[in-house]
Amino acid sequence: MEMVQTKLHQKKRQVMIFITLILSWEAGSESIRYSVQEETESGTFVANLTKDLGLRMGELAARGARVVFKGNRQHLRLDPDTGDLLLNNKLDREELCGSTEPCVLPFQVLLENPFRLFQAALVISDINDHAPEFPAREMQLKISEITIPGKVFPLKMAQDLDAGSNSLQSYIISSNPHFHILTRNRKDGRKSPELVLDKALDREEQPELRLTLTALDGGSPPRSGTTEIQILVLDSNDNAPEFAQEFYEAQVPENSSLGSLVITVSARDLDAASFGEVSYALFQVDDVNEPFEINANTGEIRLKKNLDFEEFQSYQVDIEATDGGGLSGKCSVIIKVLDVNDNAPQLTMSSLTSPIPENLPEIIVAVFSVSDADSGHNQQVICSIDDNLPFVLRPSVENFYTLVTEGALDREERAEYNITITVTDMGTPRLKTEHNITVLVSDVNDNAPAFTQTSYTLWVRENNSPALHIGSVSATDTDAGANAQVTYSLLPPPDPLVPLASLVSINPDNGHLFVLTSLDYEALRAFEFRVGAADRGSPALSSQALVRVLVEDANDNAPFVLYPLQNASAPCTELVPRAAEPGYLVTKVVAVDGDAGQNAWLSYQLLKATEPGLFGVWAHNGEVRTARLLSERDAPKQRLVVLVKDNGEPPLLASVTLHVLLVDGFSQPYLPPPEAEAAAAAPADPLTVYLVVALASVSSLFLFSVLVFVAVRLCRRGGAGSAGRCPVPEGHFPGHLVDVSGTGTLSQSYQYEVCLTGDHRTELFLEASLSS
Repeated sequence: MEMVQTKLHQKKRQVMIFITLILSWEAGSESIRYSVQEETESGTFVANLTKDLGLRMGELAARGARVVFKGNRQHLRLDPDTGDLLLNNKLDREELCGSTEPCVLPFQVLLENPFRLFQAALVISDINDHAPEFPAREMQLKISEITIPGKVFPLKMAQDLDAGSNSLQSYIISSNPHFHILTRNRKDGRKSPELVLDKALDREEQPELRLTLTALDGGSPPRSGTTEIQILVLDSNDNAPEFAQEFYEAQVPENSSLGSLVITVSARDLDAASFGEVSYALFQVDDVNEPFEINANTGEIRLKKNLDFEEFQSYQVDIEATDGGGLSGKCSVIIKVLDVNDNAPQLTMSSLTSPIPENLPEIIVAVFSVSDADSGHNQQVICSIDDNLPFVLRPSVENFYTLVTEGALDREERAEYNITITVTDMGTPRLKTEHNITVLVSDVNDNAPAFTQTSYTLWVRENNSPALHIGSVSATDTDAGANAQVTYSLLPPPDPLVPLASLVSINPDNGHLFVLTSLDYEALRAFEFRVGAADRGSPALSSQALVRVLVEDANDNAPFVLYPLQNASAPCTELVPRAAEPGYLVTKVVAVDGDAGQNAWLSYQLLKATEPGLFGVWAHNGEVRTARLLSERDAPKQRLVVLVKDNGEPPLLASVTLHVLLVDGFSQPYLPPPEAEAAAAAPADPLTVYLVVALASVSSLFLFSVLVFVAVRLCRRGGAGSAGRCPVPEGHFPGHLVDVSGTGTLSQSYQYEVCLTGDHRTELFLEASLSS
């Protein structure tokens, strides 16, 4: 290879090489040569590459060393553990190289990680395993008796397949007084015998002679081959045919069609009649002269077999012209074969790595060599691949190339590449060869699982069954194989005291979430936690997402009546003066609901009454008021049943029974309806304020005296007077039962006590405690 050039076209990267000279495996150094005799037994030790290449023990195996011959013919095998180079099979030099000497088989030693290529050659030395052989056991020669001594008569050559000193070296002839033999070196490198006349012949004395011609090679001991020469002595024929030229030269393109005229030779004979008639023939028909034929009458040499410049570049054809008397003359024709671009380039793949890992730049994917059997300009080739691929071609030693990734590949972007390597020669017309390879990209765990959402909100209704599936999380991983298999887990909560493991669990394979216990909205309205998704690559990559679980309230708490409390043994009785106006506030039913939202919205209605139409219940606040004026005809004892209903689905109910006693002369201040209360809330004048303050002070002192008096009376009576008291819960109600949503339940807690003595004397003690 003379030079390497890289040419970039619009759509292709091309590398142009000129295969004219052999490069060395490294700049400034020659290739390593090993020699072995042909026919050596298989397995014979040739060399130790570890030592010859200056490598460490075991480095050949670690770097995946390979021995590559042209055409992938493995004449040698490498033991990577020992570094020994062994003969793979018996080698026949004549089969591998023919007559070419020396017989050199170039090969390369390829190393990876990092890539390196060593040039080497195996020289096959010849052994003398072939003897010279003549084309026929006997040849005939006619010589006129008037031939002058010194005349030279060319004879047919013997062939020896060996080369060098083992090839044919000389000829000898049996002892005789008339002839001796000469060995002539031809232009094509072969040796031909020539018979030289030393003494004139006399037909009357000896009309026929028989001589033995022997061909000897240079082996030790030498081998030989023989043929008999029959010499017929002629009279009367004075002249032998003579060619116009002793040597002819011709050129013929290798792609010439059969029957094409190569050249015309001409000989003449000065004799008359039949002795002057000349016929032409190939002097020696063998493998070398096989492509040609000659017209016996005209001397035209034509092509009878296709030529191949790559096999033979020239031929030396001997032509014999014979007259009617049997005398002959000879000439030689040198035929040069002209090369045409009839061989497409060849690509030999030495190494292909697939799959290749992603994320690594400049990975050597393939190592290959290119060649073209043509010569000159027809032998120059261009290598190219498509420009839109992330690969480049780099020339290596001699006619070798490496296909290398241009940058780091991403399997998630593209997992497979179909690459066409095109090798085009520079001949006319241009011939090309395409070689297709498929390169797979192996996965590297470079992508963490990704959740479909950064956070999930799940709903679960309270009072659920344990191990209830409440939803799923999902994560995907764009890697492949085990690197894409996702495992889900619950991440430890920031607060180690949170019993997350007792609340939820997750299926590690599919991300299904389960709530493990029955939830109570009133105790736990929401909680959140984080889940992780990890792949099974090495190292494992993971991600996490937030899961928020909201507990939905179920209508599982019926309204609870705070006032009045129900006590069958001592029912509470409300006193209403018969003089009360419509809208008079009798009492207020106070209830709460432990649920939330609309499930805790309470409404009130009068379910039953002794006198329908006498009393009414306000639906939103539970106030029981008179609906009309009272009359003497109304029964003094009234029984009311108030229904309390929440807004759940289905709604839950509670009821309370009120006892109302209609009395005359009840001196309790008139409690106005809400409209009157609103009017009374208007600002008063300063004089009124002073009167109210003074009155409040006197009343407070009086009330305190009464309370002390009542306390003394109660202590004396003990439990005797408790039969007529309304049961009142002690202390304030728990704050968590107070609905602050303004949905109809009072925002304060009330305590009422109304007592009726056994002697039917009316005593009213009203205690109201208002707390926010």
